[in-house]
Parts: sequence; structure tokens; C-alpha cells
Amino acid sequence: MLVGILIMPDSKKSDPSLPANRAQGRTVIPDSTFETLAIRDGHNRTHEGEHAEPIFATSSFIFESAADAAARFKGPEPSNVYSRYTNPTVRNFEERMAALEGAEQAVATASGMAAILSTCMSLLKAGDHVICSSSLFGTSISLFGNIMQRFAVEVTFVTPTDLSEWENAVRENTEMLFLETPSNPLSEIIDLRALAAISKKAEALLVVDNVFCTPALQRPLELGADIVVHSATKYIDGQGRCVGGVVAGRAEHMKELVTFLRTAGPSMSPFNAWVFLKGLETLKLRMDAHCGNAQQLAEWLDQQPQVERVYYAGLKSHPGHELAKSQQTGFGGVLSFELKGDQTAAWNFIDATILCSLTANLGDVKTTIVHPATTTHGRLTDEQRAEAGIRDSLIRIAVGLEDIEDIKNDMSRGFAAV
Repeated sequence: MLVGILIMPDSKKSDPSLPANRAQGRTVIPDSTFETLAIRDGHNRTHEGEHAEPIFATSSFIFESAADAAARFKGPEPSNVYSRYTNPTVRNFEERMAALEGAEQAVATASGMAAILSTCMSLLKAGDHVICSSSLFGTSISLFGNIMQRFAVEVTFVTPTDLSEWENAVRENTEMLFLETPSNPLSEIIDLRALAAISKKAEALLVVDNVFCTPALQRPLELGADIVVHSATKYIDGQGRCVGGVVAGRAEHMKELVTFLRTAGPSMSPFNAWVFLKGLETLKLRMDAHCGNAQQLAEWLDQQPQVERVYYAGLKSHPGHELAKSQQTGFGGVLSFELKGDQTAAWNFIDATILCSLTANLGDVKTTIVHPATTTHGRLTDEQRAEAGIRDSLIRIAVGLEDIEDIKNDMSRGFAAV
């Protein structure tokens, strides 16, 4: 019988072959660009001196003594207790997202919808009023229009691009303004600076879903927003592997989210956080490539005789084109278009494609295609869909990183079936 002896390294010593500031501790690169922060920020190296971020796949953490346990539970500073709300890998992701969004703090959640729900449950109470854009992801509309109202939170939906509607909707009890820009799926562009002025006057929080742009293309906090939310499932991952969300903003607000997360538990898993960290390393490269492909496809679709209208802010004909240029560094990778036809035409188009993945997800290196009226916005009432501008002939494309000519060829298969 073979007997092996495992010699564990001294946890208080670092690899002597590495300089102390490189071998362990948090990586902080002063005056760094976005690309460098996305790769380097927030890596808290252990005594092992690992090059890539480790996954702390543990449910809980060992305390040195009863006094240490009591101090960790009571102490104001974050320390490792239980992975529902403290985990080094998740914290690494949170710190990097905060750096990229220019936020004081970020809080990771189990999904994008968990990020929105956690924001609402942490910062709103019964009797508060929220003003929402009517052009949101279908589940977000359901959350505000149904679930939150069960908790006696009043909600008013407004036309996203009509600033007068936002201003006129303000009440004495208005505590939050919530929107997406660009919106899903019509790419409506909302003036964040103007809304920030309205929210400040109302003493309400401006919360922006930044999922279509990511901080690589848009930083809402710099434009006056108070809080940014993301579905990390989308572009932050970039390859359709994991589900997660993140909220970023001022520490005073994030403290409330941490309290909610600790109690309610909509937590991100360490493995998913590690995947998102890897996604952030290539985020800027991918977003630039998505923008390039989407721009070419939008211009091509705009010339097709079977197309009624293309919704993409990169087109000069888009009403929000100039505004998008002023608050974004790129137009994103998602576009929608209406066929000259009905739902049957849209379904025939979708079913004839081969390369595109028929799925409601977006932000993937693979191009995805979906019919919003019967999927992402399918649970809304006819009135809600009409208010959001979701017609039966509408098709959404999240343009991937395949060769653009191959994507166009797949679209041609769709047009041939209409």
C-alpha cells in the first residue's frame, strides 16, 4: 500500500520567489484605463500567489476563535462568514464591476431580475411611488406592474422619451425613477442627464438598467444616475453560460442591499462570479465587435424591401441617434426590425434561419433571434404590449460575433420564407 504525505503551505507566508506586493493582496493599478481595470482590478491574491482568480467554492468559513466569530458577525467591515453574503470570489467580481461603473460599491445577485428586485425591496417601502419607463424587458414590467404593487408600492408607467410625462408623473411620495436605455427591444434612447435633473428635483433615485450597453459603452452614474443594475447573464458573461446580476452605486444605498441579500438570500454563486470575472476581461473587445456587426446588419436590413422599420440607434434615421452619441461610446449589439406582415410572417422568418439561435437570451457571441410579442413580452396584456410598441411583426436580433456575411446570409433565408 502506498502512503502519501500532503505538506500544506504556511498560510501566513507567501512564495519567496515573488515580491510581496505581487504575491498576495489586492491588485490595484492606479490611473488605469477601462480595459486594464476589467482585467486586473480587485484580484485579491492568496498566499499561494495565483495568477488567475481562484474560486472559493465553500459554503462557510472557519473562525480562529469564538471571539473572532463574534467580531465577524458584528463588525462593520466585510469579512468572510457565509457565502450567502460574503465570498472572496463574489467580492472580487463586485469590486471589479464597481470600478468599471465608477461606483463606490457593487452588490452581486443571483440574476438580473434579482438585482432589480433587491434594489426595490431594499430602497422602497409601502406607500412609495415609482415612475417607470413603459419600454422595459417584459419581466421588469411584470415586476413593477404586478409584484411590487402587491407590497403597496405605487407605479406609474410613462413614455420613455417624453420628458414631460416623467416630470408630470412626479408625486410627493415619488422615490424612484426606473428605466432602460437603450430600451429592450426597440432601442429607445432616454436622456439620462435630463432625467437626472428631474429625479434630483424630486429627491428620488434614478435607477438605470445598463444591460444593453454595459459600462464598456455607457456609464450612467457619470451622467447623473444614482444606481445601475445589470443582468450579468448577458454581455458581462458574453457566452451564455451563467445567470447572475449586479447592482452598483453609492455605498449608502449598497449597504441596504447587502442587508437584504444577507436576509433574503438572492445570492450569486462563487462559480458564476468567477465566470463573470473571465467575461469582464474581454468585455471591451467583444462590445466593440458586437457594435461593428450590429451596425452593418442594421444598415443592410434597412435596405431590404420586406422590412418596414429597423430599430437601432446607430442608424442616422433613428430619433435617438444624436442623443446616443452624446451618452454612449457605441450603439450596442441588439437591434429589432418590423416586417411588412403579421405574426405568421415573423414566425416564418425566424423558423427559416439556421445560423441564429432561437432563444430569448442576448449578449452572446452567438447571434440570437426571438419574437418579443410571444416570448419576452408574451405575458403582458395586449394593452401593455401596445404601450411598449411591441407589434406582432417585430423580430429582435442580438447580433453575435460570427462573420457578418454569414449573419446576412441567414437573414436572407428568413426573407425567402416570408
